[in-house]
Amino acid sequence: MTSPGRGGPPSAWADAATGLGDFARQVLAVAGSELHKLGRDPTELLTRSVQPILWLLVFGQVFGRTHAIPTGGLGYLDFMAPGVLAQSILFTSIFFGIAIIWERDLGILQKTLVSPAYRSALVLGKGLSAGVRALAQSALVVVVTLVLGIRLRAHPAYWVGVVLAVAVGAAVFSTFSLVVACVVKTRERFMGIGQVLTMPLFFASNAIYPIDLMPGWLQVVARLNPLTYLVDGLRYLMVEGAASAFGLGVDLAVQVLVLALLVAVAARLYPTVAV
Repeated sequence: MTSPGRGGPPSAWADAATGLGDFARQVLAVAGSELHKLGRDPTELLTRSVQPILWLLVFGQVFGRTHAIPTGGLGYLDFMAPGVLAQSILFTSIFFGIAIIWERDLGILQKTLVSPAYRSALVLGKGLSAGVRALAQSALVVVVTLVLGIRLRAHPAYWVGVVLAVAVGAAVFSTFSLVVACVVKTRERFMGIGQVLTMPLFFASNAIYPIDLMPGWLQVVARLNPLTYLVDGLRYLMVEGAASAFGLGVDLAVQVLVLALLVAVAARLYPTVAV
């Protein structure tokens, strides 16, 4: 007989551990498959890094000279660099969902859906692979920030936080992209909606100017925008002397909660793509 303090029969704990292990293996298998595709075409990372690098080299340096945007004790390039890194994560991840439309058209998705894999594991695995892709791309952006003389933090603990923030942020927006793909179901509609969403998400955030400069209604939108919390966390973790407006714990908690919600929604909608 199991003692009351154990919380349940040993078999229940064993079943839970087995289920969790199966889920983790499925997530890693899906992520590995997605990263294998990237290994066949690594030039994608380079091409997608061009836009954020141009933002730093052109937009950042021009506005840094004008001193038109108050950024507290930070130089404008220092303030902007984490926002540009978040932009690169957003712009890469927001179009990630088109992959499942291609998989449906090629018949791959149908084979995946008849497997016994957890639907949430399929979704989270894709989100994990997007996080790894974003880390590789982010490394290129960080190199440019070093060349530009931006004051980055030196302590390794902060950069562990940066890695976590980038991975979770990429998973959030790639999973959101999967939800959009599940709803629209065609490449043409998906690309159109992706183009419409990227700029509002970017400009209605604290990526290139403080929230305090926004009109009241836009401040409300910015505080509902998950990109705002990604930028806030990255700014604190990356830049020497930067402070977090919301608190690092809040930034991470918002990202994790949004990711959990999106994974649940995407897992529910995932089978409908094949219909």
